[in-house]
Order: sequence, then C-alpha cells, then structure tokens
Amino acid sequence: MINCYYVIVLRPEGAGIYLFNYIQEEIIMKKLVALVLVAVMGLSMVGCGKKDSSNDSKSDLEYVKEKGTLVVGVTDFAPMDYKDDSGNWIGFDADMASAFAESIGVKAEFVEIDWDNKIMELDGKTIDCVWNGMTLIDEVTSSMACSDAYCNNAQVVIVPQDKADQYQTVDSIKELTFAVEAGSAGEGQAKELGLNYTAVKAQSDALMEVAAGTSDAAIIDSLMAAAMVGEGTGYANLTYTVGLNSEEYGVGFRKDSDLAAELNKFFKDSKADGSMEKCAEKYKVQAALTK
Repeated sequence: MINCYYVIVLRPEGAGIYLFNYIQEEIIMKKLVALVLVAVMGLSMVGCGKKDSSNDSKSDLEYVKEKGTLVVGVTDFAPMDYKDDSGNWIGFDADMASAFAESIGVKAEFVEIDWDNKIMELDGKTIDCVWNGMTLIDEVTSSMACSDAYCNNAQVVIVPQDKADQYQTVDSIKELTFAVEAGSAGEGQAKELGLNYTAVKAQSDALMEVAAGTSDAAIIDSLMAAAMVGEGTGYANLTYTVGLNSEEYGVGFRKDSDLAAELNKFFKDSKADGSMEKCAEKYKVQAALTK
C-alpha cells in the first residue's frame, strides 16, 4: 500500500494551491529492514548451533585426549594424595591417577581444590575428575559419573592420646567440639550425630586443630588416620578411637562421562596384573583394597 500526503501551501501573491504528492515507501522499507534482521539473526543462530553441536558430540575421553592432560582435583590427604619434598604429588591415588592417564595417552595434572566445591569444579571443567579418597555418598553419586569402589574406609574420631580412654563410644563424644573437612563424609557424620563442629578446608587442617587444642576432636578417614596419627607419625600425641561408619572410595567424573567406564577397565586390569596391589603396598593401604 502506498501512502500519499497532500500539502497545501498558501502563497502571499495569490491563492495558488500547490499539491505535493510525497510517495512514502514506508511499509516497503519496514519489510526490508525486517528481512535484514531475520537474516542476521539466522546467521547468528547457525553459528551458535554449530559450536554447541561440536561440544555436545565430543565425549569426555575425546576431550581429555585432545588437550593431552587429565586434570585431577585433589586435597592434601596422605596417604592418598600429598606432596613429596620436591613439591610433586604422590600417594596411592596420585600414583594410580598418573598410571591411568598414561594408559589413555595423556599426562596427569594435579590441582588442589576446595573440597566443598568439587562438583562445581568438575562442571566448570577446571578439573576432569576428583580422585582423592572420595567417599561414595548420595551427594557424590547423584552429581557425578563415579567409578566402581576401589577402597574400603570408615570415619573415625581423633582425640589426644592421653584422653583416648574417655572417648570409646558415640555417647561419650557428644559433648566435644570437633573439626571436620567442609563437604566431607566426616562433616556428614557430625551433622547426623548432632555434634558441635567447625568446618575447615582439609582433613589435615582438622588434625592441626586438635593438636593445637582449638578443637577437642576431629573426624577423618580411617586410611588417613592410620598414616597420620600415632607413634612414628607427625601427630604422635593423637590417636583414633570410635569408628562411626563403613564406606567406600570411588573416583568422580562429570555427569554421564565415559571416563568412568574407561577407569573401571583400568582398575580391572591393574588388579589382574598386580600393579594396584603393588602401589597399595607402597603406601600401606593394601588391606583397604576392595576385592
């Protein structure tokens, strides 16, 4: 449709009326602009679609192989993950992670994480897995693709050696103040039992709290307790008493990751050829291995 506008001009010298017919192609122009916008938006969507499609179609295993590294999220947790005198990460979990990375043709890279943020770290792809004596609790198994269990564990109470006789039952510890690692199975036990506790960054920090006397007790993994407290350790004045539960360790990957199945194959092979047992003996955790 063409819009016509008539303008009447009155001139001083006479009553001449001049008719100006301005043809406005208003709708035509609007249609052209609309078509250009649609075309631009269409190209943008195609570009975005191609990018997303490429990412979605790539498996986690392919992603790790392409970048050449398996980024492993850890905390300071002997005998599973800890640093040697040269600053290199060692331990049963660290050594097994390095061996697994090698088996898929990449290198293991260790990143110390805030344990309470492990799921966010995975989803954000700052790490590729959590391999750090991780208990297979509901929060973990519902948010990650987890490997089969490879170690048995329990949460135990740590107290000063000279007070151990007073704290041999669950009822006897209920008035104590505890230090526990934030987001850990130990914190889960403290909540379940209604204990008075302070959350700290790592299990090693919980031990320091008890040694310093700022907390009466700590709840940590039995595997760590066996390696870190008692005679011949850095915490000879501490010991563990009450066992609070029984649990299992697994490795966590991003939800639906195919790396979990790949690791299960590696675990099966390493058990069959004896390499897992040999690694466990090196760090004195062989008794905790699952059968």
